[in-house]
Amino acid sequence: MSSLPCRTEPHLTNNPEPSVDAFVRRHQAGLWRFLRLCGCRGAAAADSAQEALVVAIRRGLVDAEPAVAAAFLRQTARFVWLRDQRDERRRAAHQADAAERLWQQHLVDDDGAGWLEALDRCLETLPARSRAALQRTYRDGVGRQELGAELGIGEHGVRTLLQRLRAALRDCIERRRRS
Repeated sequence: MSSLPCRTEPHLTNNPEPSVDAFVRRHQAGLWRFLRLCGCRGAAAADSAQEALVVAIRRGLVDAEPAVAAAFLRQTARFVWLRDQRDERRRAAHQADAAERLWQQHLVDDDGAGWLEALDRCLETLPARSRAALQRTYRDGVGRQELGAELGIGEHGVRTLLQRLRAALRDCIERRRRS
């Protein structure tokens, strides 16, 4: 008879980590597939699956029957995903409400053409480095870390730079729209 511990008996080892690793390996892919079947996008499915796995581990389900653990994980992941969907819908609704208020206040008369013209003029007044930072961020989708490396500044410096540029553009646009 072999004295090696089998996969279904993780309590035979002195290190509790292998049972957690085995639990995650056993359930992670199926949980992700379940969330995708629910309509969850790839990255969000991975995040929701990870959160559900953490909840299950904290609740001590590592040594539970696989079917019981899988059912708990599916229920928890579904809840996490639906909660995130609800939160996202609320954020989207708030953003749409703010956009409507902004549109009614400043853009309704010319469908935003005057605002875009003011933005173009304000962008022309910026130094080349600042314009490049805005283009790399908003047109090219470059993250703070990459932009910071390009500009020779840290991520926090990039954040501060972008905040200042947005504020300067906002002020410039408002001045141009008033005149």
